[in-house]
Amino acid sequence: MVGGATVVQLNRRPITLLVAAAALAVAVPSVAQEPPTVVAFTNVNVVPMDRERVLANQTVVVRDGRIAEIGPAARVRVPDDALRVDGRGRYLVPGVAEMHAHIPGGNASPAWVERVLFLYLANGVTTIRGMLGGPSHLTLRDRAARGEILSPTIYTSGPSFNGGSATSPEVARRMVEEQRAAGYDFLKIHPGVPRVAFDTMAAAAQRAGIRYAGHVPLEVGLERALEARYASIDHLDGYLEWLAGMPRGPSQWFGLNLAERVDQSRIAEAARITREAGVWVVPTEALMESFVGSEPPEQMARWPGMEYLPAAMVRQWIQQLTNFRSQGAWTSERAERFLAIRKRLIRELHTAGVGILLGSDAPQVMNVPGFSIHRELRSYVAAGLTPYQALETGTRNVARFFGAEREFGTVEVGKRADLVLLDADPLTDIGNFRRQAGVMVGGRWLPREEVERRLAAIAAAP
Repeated sequence: MVGGATVVQLNRRPITLLVAAAALAVAVPSVAQEPPTVVAFTNVNVVPMDRERVLANQTVVVRDGRIAEIGPAARVRVPDDALRVDGRGRYLVPGVAEMHAHIPGGNASPAWVERVLFLYLANGVTTIRGMLGGPSHLTLRDRAARGEILSPTIYTSGPSFNGGSATSPEVARRMVEEQRAAGYDFLKIHPGVPRVAFDTMAAAAQRAGIRYAGHVPLEVGLERALEARYASIDHLDGYLEWLAGMPRGPSQWFGLNLAERVDQSRIAEAARITREAGVWVVPTEALMESFVGSEPPEQMARWPGMEYLPAAMVRQWIQQLTNFRSQGAWTSERAERFLAIRKRLIRELHTAGVGILLGSDAPQVMNVPGFSIHRELRSYVAAGLTPYQALETGTRNVARFFGAEREFGTVEVGKRADLVLLDADPLTDIGNFRRQAGVMVGGRWLPREEVERRLAAIAAAP
């Protein structure tokens, strides 16, 4: 999303879709009162995510935004001043991350920005990695960290390196230096970066100690991206081109037009070289399924969460999908093959030990912030991961990726209290992650009733 506009890649070039909603001034509740400093989840089943297990009938005490105590309910004393949350029959899990998120920027109104951030939270997303940032996002990151706004923890890139920005080695080097000095968490790579500029960028980033992630420009190709040790390759960009023996194109929509040429016997080799490079992947499978699937766009526009977006945005998404599916690269048969290849690729990457990170690319066509993460989780299970392994991509794996295992990602004493209370066990059915009784972010408890009240206010906003 660039300055309130959504960027979509068709023929390997960024295409900007104007989003009228970016300038909307809508009523979105912000942090209104001081939250309790002590909260106790009593008689709850804990899914700690340190390994596949459930700790039955526990009490979890949260104090000043951190998990202070965990133990059997019969032994843990609930502090007198604690807000008690009845967890009987429920499951407490870590909040998940959206590792390919977008935060409105540019001329977006504060109300629209806060709406997007709350939609993530309302679905149990307590960490986001903003994949197209700007100066305003640095301020948001700091305000979120101080608890001044209802928001997930934010990691953000700066403006992207693309064919229109990083046009030469000199420009690429300067962009690295400027973004590192500004304090961005990482660099975002978009399509179109010339190979010579990319090589300079990669060398400058290594010297500056800042990582980069995102797309694989066609002039770069998968093997060079792995050699350069991307922090993460998003969308599985570059993989179908490599599997088709055409690492530098011609390619449309992440290799959709090459689906018939893919040699699936090479997937194991792709997984091996990715693991050896230590590069993580963010599949954004929910986005791929939205674009190339066969469900009518008008029907998709009735998916859960669409009611919280401006009608103009949803109409635009319908038109976007209609146009995409009418172009030459898309046929239903090719789309089916494309998605099957990607499922196998996800499965074999995971089996080979490649780190997978949960990310769906929202807000993006038919991907409502937060709501799309549930489809992303289901897509990983459909690809062959267990529910535990799917949840791991958004919890423990994310903490490992950021080198923040002591901060979040599991339910353990001392960790930041980013938690989701579920009505049913997510390890038996990943769909149960949607059944949320409430969300806690940084120790602030949002029970289902409050989440629903805030969502109702958003839906009623003009």
